[in-house]
Amino acid sequence: MQIRKLHTHEIPPFELLLLADPSQKLVEEYLQRGHCYIASLNDQIIGVYVLLPTRPDTVELVNVAIDEKNQGRGFGKQLVKHAIQIARELGSKTIEVGTGNSGVGQLALYQKCGFRITGVDRDFFVRHYDKEIFENGIQVVDMIRLSQDL
Repeated sequence: MQIRKLHTHEIPPFELLLLADPSQKLVEEYLQRGHCYIASLNDQIIGVYVLLPTRPDTVELVNVAIDEKNQGRGFGKQLVKHAIQIARELGSKTIEVGTGNSGVGQLALYQKCGFRITGVDRDFFVRHYDKEIFENGIQVVDMIRLSQDL
């Protein structure tokens, strides 16, 4: 798998970005403010993430996604590890990530990559999304916040 920054003239892979966040409006906002990276396998885009500067010396990892047919093969972990390395290269001291309360796989992945839970943003998905979101048969209501010192 190769990972590279999306060129300014390229169209972002919205189908993947929207797997991680169903809000087109939020995804477009992240893309304007952040750095988008894509992962390719055999010349096919299979993954994406965005690094978003939030505060001095801090970036947030958003929109981490691997296409469904390639999930469970370790590519997500490679993306997260790549994002951590890029954050270091950008001079960040902290990298943060947030995921839904029902994202059991995502919570495990982030912790395997060195993130620690720092808090819960209660009712985040109720406040910021027009439609209810369900994952693993559970309504996504709260955002679990994690971070890692670099």
